[in-house]
Amino acid sequence: MMLAPVLLFTYNRPAHTQQMLEALQKNPLSRESTLFVFSDGYKNETDRQQVEEVRNVIRSVDGFKDIRIQENAENKGLAANIIEGVTQLVNEYGKVIVLEDDLITSPFFLTFMNDVLNKFEKEEKVGHVHAYCYPNMGLPDLFLIKWTGSWGWGTWKRAWKYFNPDGEYLLYELERRKLTNTFDFNGSYPYTRMLRRQVKGENDSWAIRWNASLFLADILSANAGKSLVQNIGFDGTGTHSGNKNMYVTDLYNGKLSTEVSEIKENENARKAFESYYRKTNSFWAKVKRRLVK
Repeated sequence: MMLAPVLLFTYNRPAHTQQMLEALQKNPLSRESTLFVFSDGYKNETDRQQVEEVRNVIRSVDGFKDIRIQENAENKGLAANIIEGVTQLVNEYGKVIVLEDDLITSPFFLTFMNDVLNKFEKEEKVGHVHAYCYPNMGLPDLFLIKWTGSWGWGTWKRAWKYFNPDGEYLLYELERRKLTNTFDFNGSYPYTRMLRRQVKGENDSWAIRWNASLFLADILSANAGKSLVQNIGFDGTGTHSGNKNMYVTDLYNGKLSTEVSEIKENENARKAFESYYRKTNSFWAKVKRRLVK
């Protein structure tokens, strides 16, 4: 089995980066995998020391077949860093696995990702693989859905060609084709609003543009039904982090099945996502979280 290269994007959180790498090293396939680390440059003197600490961490890492580090002299920002890095390496290797510095992985993360990337390598209807799952969803080990997550994901060169960085065009197409409600899981989560904010320059999300790009192309994502990824970044230390306990899930430390009965969206998964979003993103759910905070 040809293993996909692993792309890790880091910035200014040395402790998170250390934990992330230690977890990844526990994957049996780590020693057979090439790790590419993209270290973004600091924005200001306040961040400089932390960026240097991150670079000390990644320069000393081992446990992989090969380790290649790119240290940006300037700050590109997460979106530009990911778009450039993924484009470069997916074109070179044909497929990639992508992680950020605040993600803890199960020992079977690389096994799952490589199994699914190989399984659907020539399946044009599947363009994305994702190893995080919301808590208590009750879904099969592998399910297909028109939605892309960004916490431990992978893709192929044939699918990345659909990525359109032009958020304004994506928003126009969603509205023209009257797809915004479906894109938002029947209004239960504001993905369209996220895209609109990106267009206005209020966020710089690459992920919402990737989500919309594949959605408009009617391409599915192959998702883990039990989470092989845990996000430890909601502690207020990151540029885009907050405190969102609703996304906390236990890591599944077993091997997942990669069988699906047919190449079509799992309707139960879509309903489960909508139900989860209504529980966690309703007005009263948000009021409760604010009161607890």
